Amino acid sequence: MKRLVLVILLVISLGLDGASAATKIKPSPSPKWPPVGFTVKGEIYAKVPTVKELVGIASNNKELTAQLAKKVEGTLICKKYSCGAITVASKNGCNWWEVKSKVIGPKNDEDKTIISFGDIRTTASGTSAKAYKTILLISSEAIERGHSISKINVICHHGPATETLNTNTYTPISN
Repeated sequence: MKRLVLVILLVISLGLDGASAATKIKPSPSPKWPPVGFTVKGEIYAKVPTVKELVGIASNNKELTAQLAKKVEGTLICKKYSCGAITVASKNGCNWWEVKSKVIGPKNDEDKTIISFGDIRTTASGTSAKAYKTILLISSEAIERGHSISKINVICHHGPATETLNTNTYTPISN
């Protein structure tokens, strides 16, 4: 997160100090299609971004930056809880996205057997055709336990949303 703040501060300072009124700012180029390095299933393209990629995406995305800056009990949400992210795109566009995933990790400090701790269900607003969207997957499992987010299933909905969007629901499994 410190890198994200530094990137944002660098962008702001360059914008204030390095640009004159005559300087023309070129927009970022459109991402290539089809996306390179993404997993493809039908019309859906998906990729788990690296931390470096996530920082870069967040530097140009106010919604994602706000989600990452959210604090729980004074701590940044993804420094308190195990989080993941998925970047999605669709050849035809989606009215809304649904992502289902699992939180897995070692059973305890003594038993390193990997078990499932719970399920995350995340909904997000839609995207137009060939547009990218990065969606955060947030659990309420303590990050120090060494959990990870896995078995990510992405669904592109073409019908209107039948529920509230931009939600993240974590359901623990009793072990």
